[in-house]
Amino acid sequence: MEVIIGKNSGFCKGVSRAVETARKIYGENVYILGELIHNEQVVSEILGLGTKVVEDVDKIPDGATVIIRSHGAKKDIFDKLLQKNCKIVDCTCPFVKKIHEIVKKHYNEGYQILILGEPNHPEVQGISGWCDDKAVVLKQFDPSFDFSRFDKLCIVAQTTYSVEKYNDFFNNFNQNQVKTVAIFKTICYTTFSRQSEAEELSKKCDAIVVIGGAKSSNTKKLFDICSANCKNVFFVSKASDLDVNKLVNFNKVGIVAGASTPLEQSMEVLTNMAEVTEVNTEKNIMDEAVAQFENKVSFKKGEKISATISSATDSGLYLYIGSKTDILLAKEDLACEEYDKDNYKSMVGDDIEVLVLEVKPKLHVSQKAIVERQKEEKEIQEIIDGKIFNVTVSSVNKGGLEAKLGSYSVFIPSSQIRIGFVKELDKYVGKTLRVKAIKVETQERRKQIVASQRVILEAEKAERDAIRAEKEDKFFASINVDDIVKGKVVRFASFGAFVEVDGFDCLAHVSDLSWTGVKNPGEVLEIGKEYEFVVLKADKETKKVSIGYKQLLPRPWDTVCEKYAVGDIVNGKIVRIVPFGVFVEVEKGVDGLVHISQISHEWLENPTEGLQVGQEVEAKIINIDLEKEKITLSIKATKPAPEAPAKAPKDKKEDGEEKPKRKPRREKAQENSDEVREWKDAEFSGASIAELINKNN
Repeated sequence: MEVIIGKNSGFCKGVSRAVETARKIYGENVYILGELIHNEQVVSEILGLGTKVVEDVDKIPDGATVIIRSHGAKKDIFDKLLQKNCKIVDCTCPFVKKIHEIVKKHYNEGYQILILGEPNHPEVQGISGWCDDKAVVLKQFDPSFDFSRFDKLCIVAQTTYSVEKYNDFFNNFNQNQVKTVAIFKTICYTTFSRQSEAEELSKKCDAIVVIGGAKSSNTKKLFDICSANCKNVFFVSKASDLDVNKLVNFNKVGIVAGASTPLEQSMEVLTNMAEVTEVNTEKNIMDEAVAQFENKVSFKKGEKISATISSATDSGLYLYIGSKTDILLAKEDLACEEYDKDNYKSMVGDDIEVLVLEVKPKLHVSQKAIVERQKEEKEIQEIIDGKIFNVTVSSVNKGGLEAKLGSYSVFIPSSQIRIGFVKELDKYVGKTLRVKAIKVETQERRKQIVASQRVILEAEKAERDAIRAEKEDKFFASINVDDIVKGKVVRFASFGAFVEVDGFDCLAHVSDLSWTGVKNPGEVLEIGKEYEFVVLKADKETKKVSIGYKQLLPRPWDTVCEKYAVGDIVNGKIVRIVPFGVFVEVEKGVDGLVHISQISHEWLENPTEGLQVGQEVEAKIINIDLEKEKITLSIKATKPAPEAPAKAPKDKKEDGEEKPKRKPRREKAQENSDEVREWKDAEFSGASIAELINKNN
């Protein structure tokens, strides 16, 4: 025989709390208003502790302790107990209490209250007491009932009301008959689960055993549901009610228990069954039964589960997850900015999704983690779709870098860190990298992202190159030699200045910056300033452009005729001394030659006898040749000539010794200096001073 036990069998949360309370609070002055639960064995146990059960509140003495059963009570009963100064221990089921709040609110707003349930059931009578006992109670849909007489109608259901009857009622109810209708499906989730499970089991089992009190409304409903689907249904209140021998010939037997059925009662029935079936089965029915009745629900870490709010306390929300004991969803794990239990009381009975964070040593769930996971899942999906994200490197291994992103580990292979080889991985620890996923594993046991920074850098480089190529094509299509362009100086080099023209770097060589010659581009230009330049060369193949600055400036020799004339006296600085004379800087870029014969009225062996580089001198212009860019100067012309001609050198010294003969001037020049001949030749050949200087350099 195969025995299948309903997972939702036994005490519900409300009944369990009421029974546990009655087992803890008992004695001479303790009263229970009405039968605690519809189970003779439990009621007998409570009475045995000395607790009294009364049906009338007037029979309770002043100052007594009164336990309100899980069915709840009318509002006026609470009021009377308070007037008697009684200590109220309210064990009203949270789902029933929620119905009280709904009824009270809507009744005060002018609604007619309609309750679907058993008119004589204590829960229904208690609910009606919260609308001054003016509620209309229907056991099921009545086609003859006139709903149109109500302008505003609020419909609730007894927590143990049949789901089948509830659905039937609203399949036939025409909401158009009433102007305003407020509908609340207040059937307890455990009731719904029990009834659904009973229907499922009764369809696949050969026989069903229904365990519960004879007065229990919810147990009777289970019996009715099973009877509709299975021919062999046994209703038992205690073990002795069941003839286990009748079950021997069935292959599959299902067991369900009502909400007011204690574990001990169900176990007693199972024990009797085990005595008969032990020989015919290899399964340990008792072990399986204990596990199922205790509802040892197993969950996995990281699993998302649905739970039902059963109560709101200062510590947080208690949730029903299918086990006998509700679990606490701590206020710190709720997805709210600030927890207030009063805000959650109206949500009792509502479903909520939570995430299992830990299983051992005790079950730890969180709603906040669900929100965080949803946020993370959205982010991970964006990453899978190609979103760039940031990570901070936490460690390295032989293969690359490691980081974390929420609950995901991130691995960046060394080949994917940047473009090119990375030798020292340690220097990346603590640094934040922009990366892109190349592989994502989302399994709970292995949540990993393999990422790359290199693909981003390569893509950005390719984009920059494409933009640059487009700009270059556009630039070279519009620029030509001799064009005048504006450019900003961006940087210097020893050989010139780089100038940005329409986003393209052009080179102004140092030789093209000034007519007078400079060693450093900073002598002419300033970084960051904008100037005009002329295009000297534009090579589209090599992508190089040469520009000039001096070409747009006047050459010094272009204005010489305007500034100077033969006979003018000028002041200048000696910039160079050669055997045949000295060069004097008339102005920047314009030098004049003072031949050795024009330095002094006296004969000079060497120009250095009376002059030196850097010396300021006054000279007279004796010739200007613009074509050859040549100025001839004379220093001696600025000075008065001596009165008597200079005497020729004597052959003898004053002491009578014979002096060496001086060589004639022309002979000395020919012997000691070819440069004199070059200069003389230059005068006749028309060579410029600049060319002569360059040749001597």
